[in-house]
Amino acid sequence: MYCDYPSVNKHDFVDFDITITTRSKLRRFIKPQVDFFLDEFAPFKPLPKDNAFAMLEWGMNWCVATKAHQFLLLHAGTIEKNGHVIVMPAAPGSGKSTLTAALVYNGWRLFSDELGLISLLNELVYPCTRPINLKNNSIDVIKNYVEGSVFSTIAKDTHKGTVSLLKPPKDSVDRMSEPAKLHSFVFPKYVANSKATLRPIDKLAAFQIIIDQSFNYHILGVEAFELISRLLNKVQCYEFEYSDFDEANHVFSELVDL
Repeated sequence: MYCDYPSVNKHDFVDFDITITTRSKLRRFIKPQVDFFLDEFAPFKPLPKDNAFAMLEWGMNWCVATKAHQFLLLHAGTIEKNGHVIVMPAAPGSGKSTLTAALVYNGWRLFSDELGLISLLNELVYPCTRPINLKNNSIDVIKNYVEGSVFSTIAKDTHKGTVSLLKPPKDSVDRMSEPAKLHSFVFPKYVANSKATLRPIDKLAAFQIIIDQSFNYHILGVEAFELISRLLNKVQCYEFEYSDFDEANHVFSELVDL
């Protein structure tokens, strides 16, 4: 999953010192389990060893979502094309990760399938480019849609069901330090057999969805309120229903071209 990423040397600053290991020697052999540690603190319950890679990914997301308060942090798929970023805040089960996976293998740059990072300082959106977390039926859907896709081993019986990670495009990894300007907020929802439909949404309704899908609005307070207010005065907001990835790509491409 990470073979295209640059290696860290001993002089690089590391934000989070994390470890996947087990607390009990006995648990290495009998029903093996692993723990996620951040600076020797274990914020989660142990998981079966077969879920170690998924736990690592969830743990890294948790680190960013609970500590990186220089950003307004949104639960969102985030993609970019021609310098324009679309942030897709959405609740779990909306299809945002599946849509993100399809689009980044269709000409878009991956920022994240889970995190929208909008800087309080300059209002730019910053990448957090990592493997894409896919669940249950989405795994086979993307395997069939993306030719030559590379997946991690499958973690079964997690609290999210069956989980596998999709390797991100190399170009997205190579450009993972390049922020870009927010173009629009799009609130996606998969609806079986529907045509790709983009509808403008009232800014007040958009504001509420953004708050609901923020990890740290309650921590940032006034700063977050003022940032969202400024952004909504500059960009458009849309609801988006889809079932076909090619139609979705066409609609999104037209949106940023406009």
